[in-house]
Amino acid sequence: MNQNYETDITKNIRIRAQVIKKHGSIQSAIEAGDLNKYILTTLSEGIVLGLLKQGVKKYLAIFGHGSTDLGEVLRIYEEEGVTKTFNFRNEIVMAHAATSLSWAYQETPAVVTSIGPGGLQAMAGSLAASSNGVGVYHIYGDETTHGEGYNMQQIPKPEQGLYGQLTAIMGESYILHTPEALRDCMRRGTARVHHPTKSGPFYILLPLNTQPQSLKLNLTSLPERLSLPALRPEGEKQFKIAVEQIQSYNKIVIKAGGGSRQYPNTIKQLAEKIGASVVLSPGSTGVLPDLHPQNMHVGGSKGSICGNYAMAEGELLIVIGSRGVCQADCSGIGFKQVRSVININADLTDVTHYNKTIALQGDINAVIGNLLKTIEKVGGIDLKKKQSWLLDCKNKKEDWKAFKNERYNLPPIPDPAFERKILTQPAAIKVTSDFAKEVGAVKYFDAGDVQANGFQIVEDDSPHDTFTESGASYMGFAVSGILASALVDHPRYPIAFTGDGSFMMNPAVLIDGVEHDLKGMIVIFDNRRMGAISGLQKAQYGHEFKTKDSVIVDYVSFVSSISGVQGFEGSGNIKDLKSTLREAFNYDGLSVVHVPVYSGLDEYGGMGAYGEWNVGNWCEKVQLSWNEQDL
Repeated sequence: MNQNYETDITKNIRIRAQVIKKHGSIQSAIEAGDLNKYILTTLSEGIVLGLLKQGVKKYLAIFGHGSTDLGEVLRIYEEEGVTKTFNFRNEIVMAHAATSLSWAYQETPAVVTSIGPGGLQAMAGSLAASSNGVGVYHIYGDETTHGEGYNMQQIPKPEQGLYGQLTAIMGESYILHTPEALRDCMRRGTARVHHPTKSGPFYILLPLNTQPQSLKLNLTSLPERLSLPALRPEGEKQFKIAVEQIQSYNKIVIKAGGGSRQYPNTIKQLAEKIGASVVLSPGSTGVLPDLHPQNMHVGGSKGSICGNYAMAEGELLIVIGSRGVCQADCSGIGFKQVRSVININADLTDVTHYNKTIALQGDINAVIGNLLKTIEKVGGIDLKKKQSWLLDCKNKKEDWKAFKNERYNLPPIPDPAFERKILTQPAAIKVTSDFAKEVGAVKYFDAGDVQANGFQIVEDDSPHDTFTESGASYMGFAVSGILASALVDHPRYPIAFTGDGSFMMNPAVLIDGVEHDLKGMIVIFDNRRMGAISGLQKAQYGHEFKTKDSVIVDYVSFVSSISGVQGFEGSGNIKDLKSTLREAFNYDGLSVVHVPVYSGLDEYGGMGAYGEWNVGNWCEKVQLSWNEQDL
């Protein structure tokens, strides 16, 4: 390829970008007669055009030798104002930021990286998107299609298509072995990324030699973003049976999973109509307002007293948008007294998770709508029979409230690691959570002890106020996820709740935050250990092992050494912490608040565990219970 040919290609790419910018879309440019629907271009531009038709305009990228051709196209499209590319310093951070952008702001991004280590790192980070059903495009450089020998940075095996095999395990992938495969790639991509109920990452693998290859492309043949009608439920008989079950049982508990967070009004209407208590998951806090009397908070191994009470005593279980994740449902044995299950889910696998299931497959709104209509047809539900159950649940909720208040109002206590009096983690998280609500911030919780205690403490009134990556429990997701607020036109102020362990997984976020003008806050709840694992070790075996941090870190000095980041020390009492959070919030940029928190034997130092979990030396007992249970 000579220089003149390169110049001609670049010129044509720029002209097309200008025309698309002028008319606002590819289709409008074609209809105006300024853009021919048939073009001769490269595969790299074809990908950008294909994703543009699906509304993808933001790219998160770390370029390497495996993605230089695509990078050149993105450079031109950004210069002409059509797309925007954000550079990062770590592929895992980048993948998390992309997941957050799609999850919290409903903007579909594309992650771009190179061959080998870059792709493997980004793929590891994509586990968060895969585990939580979040649609993101991942574009990786790949080995050439000629098989001429080992490629630098690639897996040292002679077999072709190894990246295709690896990424297919994580979600769905497509190797663009020839430019002509682009149309099919885009079709399959949107079917995965924009699936209404089972979305996830889609991996486009770009061999080094196919990226610059010429392609005669019909622009109108590229698929638009997938748009499917709501899956309508079938089977009037099933709904009648479901209503009969609702009429028959007095102790009804709804388990609202992460899939229910888009339908808060519908969930509330159903719960009130049938007199059911509602147990939430970490991914559905806020589906019912916190103060709603039927909201039993989060259930499971690190759930609430009232949530676990409802799980243990309920007779009829109504599952809505839940996969039955082990911690949230106590490894399948959380509903000990349940005799019948009504499961509402669009996915066949999830809707048949339990035995004795009346499976109502379809869109949650549509299914519950049909259920409510059927209830009206039979004359409604006698709520008087449900009042005793709801009163018992309400009393347990009051017990839980009193329990929490004892821990929230506890003054600083002596800590063996810090050798002084410091706040407990529940008190510090509560203060920070209340502050977030006060200023209207969106909260991100990192995996670990902070996340586990956060499940129990957060009091949301909206299902979009808290995001916690509990599907993969990925350490460092929260501090990376807040970067999404720097990539959108109308962001919410973000606050990351993280531990010292999770923060140190991805400290590069500080540089990326400054690079992209992020205004937000990271709060590090520092107990100088991997607190969640330390707690498990002590609960199961009586000792902690290799979870303590022997190196003392001055986090305020550490983060403040990065120009544009301001560190704050959050030591002291509750009043001092409130003042520090306000000061950090007023900083015009990225602030980091370091809060030492207690980790010791005092039971008031944590929130406790109230559900069972299939882990460590608890496995035998849990599995025995599971085998004995009819569900």
